[in-house]
Amino acid sequence: MIENNPELIERFYKSLYRIRRTEEEIARIYPTDRIKSPVHLSIGQEAASVGVCEALQPDDVVFGTYRGHAMYLAKGGDLKKMIAELYGKITGCARGKGGSMHMIDIEHGIMGTSAIVGTTIPISVGYAYGLKYRGRDSVVVSFFGDGAADEGAFHEALSFAALKRLPVLFVCENNYYAIHSHHLERRHSDNLCERAGTYGMPSERIEDGDIFKIYESAGKYCERIRRGEGPAFLEIVTCRWREHVGPNDDFHLGYRKKEDVECWMENDELKRLRRMLNLNGQDRMEAEIEDEIRTAFDFAESSLFPDKSELHEHLFKE
Repeated sequence: MIENNPELIERFYKSLYRIRRTEEEIARIYPTDRIKSPVHLSIGQEAASVGVCEALQPDDVVFGTYRGHAMYLAKGGDLKKMIAELYGKITGCARGKGGSMHMIDIEHGIMGTSAIVGTTIPISVGYAYGLKYRGRDSVVVSFFGDGAADEGAFHEALSFAALKRLPVLFVCENNYYAIHSHHLERRHSDNLCERAGTYGMPSERIEDGDIFKIYESAGKYCERIRRGEGPAFLEIVTCRWREHVGPNDDFHLGYRKKEDVECWMENDELKRLRRMLNLNGQDRMEAEIEDEIRTAFDFAESSLFPDKSELHEHLFKE
């Protein structure tokens, strides 16, 4: 049972804690206007990214959405460069030009996130096609939300990936809402796995956000993909605790109830893992992460804004 593996529990906890505390600090700083980018926080959804990314190998790559902080950090993205990007500084991962919605760290296999719903899905499939053409055994993971499953690009990408047996794992982080629109107001049935299955790939739904189930399923499908058996689809039901964009909650808007979120807070994977940890060394681990986060924000504060000449740089592949 992997739930009895202390090393794995510690890895999961460290990654979840690092993401949670980073985003809580972003939420704290955001009202000061020192962060120059809108932020779509992953608070509450971290287990999806951590469970999947912990199952990957260093040469595997990920593509994500505008709510991509958790994916970026779970895959090993540079925290200092991430925070500097939110501040719009030249030391940011996109040289201060992209902000929160455009995270990239190619060195660690993070190929980019996008502000436009669904756009990285076909790009990830194209990348997977290139890997297969070159005979590589890396896996591409395409993260997206339930709203992206209504885009035409989603269907085109899944169909092509299945046809060409491409090495891509599609991961839908289903928090039930596209901004303020519940998924059953946008589609007839709760049938994302059924949709994926019609394109000829195995699909699975994990409903309780259990990080161990996510890790095991992602690992299982990655092994299948590496054997050349084609793509797979993993739907992870989750919950965002904060508003669609910004640091606050949004229950006053009336599109969802506070109790819909409170049940997820009560069963928070971070709290669960903390109870499972051997307490020896836990305080030290958390202190080291807090120090890393402070260093990252200090780095962003002290970095320079891009020069005007940057407006004409990195627009096209030279």
